[in-house]
Amino acid sequence: MSIAIFCITLKPENEKFIKDLSYIPVGLGDKKFSKNFFTDKSGTNISNKNPFYGEYTFHYWLWKNYLDKIDHEWVGFCQYRKFFVKKDLFDESIPPFTKLKENVITKVDSNIEKYDCILGKKYSLENYKLSKIVKHHLIHFLLNPQKLFFKNKRSIKFHFDIFHGKGNLDSAIDLLDIKEKESFREYVNNHSHFNPHNMFICKKKFLKSYYEVVFPWLFSCEKLFKFDELEGFGKKRIFGFLAERFLSYWFNKNCSVIEFPIIHKDLSLYK
Repeated sequence: MSIAIFCITLKPENEKFIKDLSYIPVGLGDKKFSKNFFTDKSGTNISNKNPFYGEYTFHYWLWKNYLDKIDHEWVGFCQYRKFFVKKDLFDESIPPFTKLKENVITKVDSNIEKYDCILGKKYSLENYKLSKIVKHHLIHFLLNPQKLFFKNKRSIKFHFDIFHGKGNLDSAIDLLDIKEKESFREYVNNHSHFNPHNMFICKKKFLKSYYEVVFPWLFSCEKLFKFDELEGFGKKRIFGFLAERFLSYWFNKNCSVIEFPIIHKDLSLYK
């Protein structure tokens, strides 16, 4: 099956390696990118919101300007430091670029065709180090010691409250369409894992449906989270973190999903 994978980067120097992986380079941020990059700054766009929305400013641009022009059945997204791979790679050193190229997903094989979507292997909040929570969020630890000590009580909502503002997720969920509101609330209250990094590969027909739900919601959340009042990475990028949790919920609800590992390798290390 044909596939178009967009690789998002903040660094123009990553162009060669992105193209060598057979991915489409996307440049975000303020640096100057070559004409070979897609960006979020032309046509109908929200590029000014990039500090708060992260990669979702490109998703919006793609939805409004280019999605109908993609002639591939599958569309995917990765980042210059994170890639879908075919199997777990246990070597934490920098692998030769040829080895990385052999292992990243560049096509939809027969074992994937029966699915609608590829997501990263679930990130478990149960495995989050207690020491980090105590170090950076002592007040939450003192108020909720049981939930922090007992791993099976660490829900998505509890984790979001700690790192992105208590009650913010609930307030955002209240703004969802009635068809999604209660099922998403149940999801975040009763799950302790999610598919991370806003990375996915899916059949094109599902992408449009996802955008039609997630963007009206994020825009409505701007009434709650004023850009000039968001301080610290955990809150300044709250729109991206909301989307990350919703993505995991929405695709698992609406699609047949297969999970693959995500490897963390910064392309900037390859010179």
